[in-house]
Amino acid sequence: MTEREAMRDVLEEASRWLDDGHRVALATVVQTWGSSPRQPGSQLAVRDDGLFAGSVSGGCVEGRVVEQALEVMQGGDPRVLTFAVSNEEAWDVGLACGGEVQIFVEAVTP
Repeated sequence: MTEREAMRDVLEEASRWLDDGHRVALATVVQTWGSSPRQPGSQLAVRDDGLFAGSVSGGCVEGRVVEQALEVMQGGDPRVLTFAVSNEEAWDVGLACGGEVQIFVEAVTP
């Protein structure tokens, strides 16, 4: 599956969730530096019950992104999250690959 097909699948899943009456947030990799498991444009859709589709990093980084997406869906502002090996949080969330990733999280409306 190409990255473009994967992105389309994530967006189609998010659309189905919206059609079913769920709130949805979308996380998108906007920039990477050094080693990163996902490239810019990679996406993760998060449903209001915590179910998610897609990928923006891996491991505990995605868990932290899901937490932030749930906050955004509950009325929080869109936000940019940065995870890096130089960041104290990097070891906590598992980004020890020597890279950095910046992820934009926003609520999606039908």
